[in-house]
Amino acid sequence: MRKGKQKTIERLRITNVASEGKCVARDENQVIFVKPNGHEGIAPGDLVDVRVVRKKKTFLEAVPTKFHELSDLRTTPFCEHFGTCGGCKWQNIKYEEQLTLKEQQVYDNLERIGKVSIQNKKPILGSNETQFYRNKLEYTFSAHRWLTEEEINSGETFTRDGVGFHIPGRFDMILDVNKCWLQAEPSNQVRLAIKNFALENGLSFYKIKEHKGLLRNLIIRTSSTGESMVIVQFGEDLPDEIEMVMSFLKEQFPEITSLLYIINLKGNETFGDQEVICYQGRDHIFEEMEGLKFKIGPKSFYQTNSLQAYELYKLTREYADIKENDVVYDLYTGTGTIANFVAKQAKKVVGVEYVPEAIVDAKINSDFNGIGNTAFYAGDMKDIFTEQFIEKNGQPDVIITDPPRAGMHENVINVLRKIAAKKIVYVSCNPATQARDLDLLSDMYNVTISQPVDMFPHTHHCECICVLELK
Repeated sequence: MRKGKQKTIERLRITNVASEGKCVARDENQVIFVKPNGHEGIAPGDLVDVRVVRKKKTFLEAVPTKFHELSDLRTTPFCEHFGTCGGCKWQNIKYEEQLTLKEQQVYDNLERIGKVSIQNKKPILGSNETQFYRNKLEYTFSAHRWLTEEEINSGETFTRDGVGFHIPGRFDMILDVNKCWLQAEPSNQVRLAIKNFALENGLSFYKIKEHKGLLRNLIIRTSSTGESMVIVQFGEDLPDEIEMVMSFLKEQFPEITSLLYIINLKGNETFGDQEVICYQGRDHIFEEMEGLKFKIGPKSFYQTNSLQAYELYKLTREYADIKENDVVYDLYTGTGTIANFVAKQAKKVVGVEYVPEAIVDAKINSDFNGIGNTAFYAGDMKDIFTEQFIEKNGQPDVIITDPPRAGMHENVINVLRKIAAKKIVYVSCNPATQARDLDLLSDMYNVTISQPVDMFPHTHHCECICVLELK
């Protein structure tokens, strides 16, 4: 029942999940995406009243205002910041139910949206670790933190300095995090220590609208080898204050393997074009997988769930079924992790990546591990894949591709069609764009295997491996 201009819908049953932590319901055949609102979150099976906040041509967006029944899929969130923080939006859903929902989403994307016919649908592979599973987190310092309802209602005056994650939809405001359950120590310890040190010493936190303030950004990386990297971004070039902060971290946390900093005076926090200064220790850490060591620098990409990345790569290698005389192409190779991981099975592995710095790391990782049958090239794939390139490196028997969330460019799809490799193993972090790409290859390839892999518990994100065999 609607209540006039207030656009309220009463007693709406939530039926399914959607992207970005939203859920789905229907009212008189109208699709409604319900966004979580507050500490209750939202879950399939809930019976709720909702307030419509946006009307589109084909759907509505709404937020819950009252809960009449709570879903049996629910559990109690373990993080105090659930409902305010933009991460871990499925923490209120039991993990076994999360896996069921993710598997359903993957196959909905592939079969219903992408019209992909799959010969062998594998069940989703869950993560053994559902807390403290990330090896990288990025925190933001802000002089304009989010105030809780309790703080606002108390009438007291509180410091607005904080360090944590951006409030969803608010680029200018962060949630001051007490404890994050995503990354193991020293992550929480370092973040809280530097925050308290800054407050005690009157160091300024960043004001994003004014582009002023000393402390701007904090990145913490950890590895399965027990090493850690801490990168502090400073928004002002104040040598004495910078020395205070870095000296404090060095003395307080001598176990940090790589202590780095950046003076970033740009309008954004990206630092691919910035100098990274090594203050203490090495300028890198190492990750390890099956005896292979991978050098991780401050600008390196590495899967953020190390343990589950190993499971993902093992399955990728298994499904690729590489023979000793096979030539393998690894597209979007990044720092060459997959390429080096499968190299011992192949005659040759050719990695292609558009980021030159990543290719430098890929070559270093091959050399470091004594791998001599890899070749890496930097550049746009539509420009690299020429007849001369194929003649030089060999016709690929197997192609492994692991593109970003946007999927593969149409030009890359066209190149794959020209190459016509016997097998393509497509690893994706976005089953929707994967489904689109598979549809473009469907006249040439059969999808013989599909395997969802959960890399990010308590979120809606899911990886998927698809095996394509030439018809």
